Amino acid sequence: MSPKEVLEFAQQNGAKQLDVRFTDIPSLQHHITFPISQLDEGTFESGFGIDGSSIRGWAAINESDMLLIPDPTTAFMDPFGETPTLVMNGDIIDPITRQHYERDPRWIARKAELFVQNSGIGDTVFIGAEAEFFIFDNIRFDQNQHSGFYFIDAEEGRWNSSREHNNLGYRPRYKEGYFPVPPTDHHQDLRSEMVQTMIKCGLVVECHHHEVATGGQCEIDQKFDKLLRSADNMMLYKYIVRNVAYQYGKTVTFMPKPLFQDNGSGMHTHQSIWKDGVPLFAGDGYAGLSQMALWYIGGLLKHARALSAIIAPTTNSYKRLVPGYEAPVNLAYSRRNRSAAVRIPMYSASPKAKRVEFRPPDPSANPYLAFAAMLMAGIDGIVNKVDPGDPLDKDIYDLSPEEMRQVPSMPASLDEALDCLADDHAFLLKGDVFTEELIETYITYKRKHEAEAVRLRPHPYEFALYYDI
Repeated sequence: MSPKEVLEFAQQNGAKQLDVRFTDIPSLQHHITFPISQLDEGTFESGFGIDGSSIRGWAAINESDMLLIPDPTTAFMDPFGETPTLVMNGDIIDPITRQHYERDPRWIARKAELFVQNSGIGDTVFIGAEAEFFIFDNIRFDQNQHSGFYFIDAEEGRWNSSREHNNLGYRPRYKEGYFPVPPTDHHQDLRSEMVQTMIKCGLVVECHHHEVATGGQCEIDQKFDKLLRSADNMMLYKYIVRNVAYQYGKTVTFMPKPLFQDNGSGMHTHQSIWKDGVPLFAGDGYAGLSQMALWYIGGLLKHARALSAIIAPTTNSYKRLVPGYEAPVNLAYSRRNRSAAVRIPMYSASPKAKRVEFRPPDPSANPYLAFAAMLMAGIDGIVNKVDPGDPLDKDIYDLSPEEMRQVPSMPASLDEALDCLADDHAFLLKGDVFTEELIETYITYKRKHEAEAVRLRPHPYEFALYYDI
């Protein structure tokens, strides 16, 4: 919608409030709300003043004044507020220079799209991300100087098979939760309401289903879209999933690995580049790919260890990226092998369906940063004609130890991933898509507030291992 159309849309829907949202570097969405009378056509130029000093990874307090400019193309009516509320995503602008703020993740995603267009490689980047999540009934956790615990309760949890009350059975076994019909799939109606709410808010949904893990692991698949819009859609997707669950008295987490010894949640990301309406990844090469697509894969694999700090950005991510749980820890590509980091889907022979699926990302990632970073790695592969090597079409778990040593793997920890990003990020700086200052800020924040914070605290299992040593 144009600004004028947004005002008409707000009036038609009886909007009384305006909610403008933006996303910080670690991927938490923030908002500020105004009476709808504060919105007019001039607002889309002048914006609203905000204080950015308390946003994680953002400005110092002496340079905290910023403008929040609503984007009319993102408007929708909030399906959850009691007061009719118009919602838009906003862009962060420096009030003095009127330039985009370089630490605004949404601006980084927009710059990545512009970089591809300016390079002449293509004019459109399509991203389709499949975010998985868990639905729990109750979650308790705490960590202080003398104690630490977490406790997960889920009606569908296999560990609840012996509970005395409200026990009707029908719980998926560990690692056997894929596609069961109700009543084993406890959340069919809940997911259906999530989907209907998504459709009401303008998202295009392809399907939904139970996932492999017990404890209410689910997936709802959106249709692919242009990179920036797909990142916007992912933030809206998370908002809707959490709030519908909350209305049902449930809680949702996008933590990649909340359950021990069961499958974690990924965010497999399908990617393709088009130009003048023509898909550029279709060709007569391996699995129907073009040479450009193979070079793109080469770039993803070459920079995957550095990318991991952005696409699998939490300490918990590396409890998912371990062998044995369908996790794509191996840096190889294949047309059907789901244990490889890059998979080429073979569902359709249509050139329009030809794409590259990168499997290491998880839904804790900031979608604006993750989609942009993956694109920059792929473009680096195209520009430098990076050979991805031979495909790995064998079952990786059947390979001999000697063969496995030839297959590189993802980092084993967030610390290691951040080291990789520190050593290999020049590809992200092309076209000023990412800045050196942003990368440094990101690494410093992640080390101090996440990697080191977890490493400094005793783990409950350490008491089982060492208390009597």
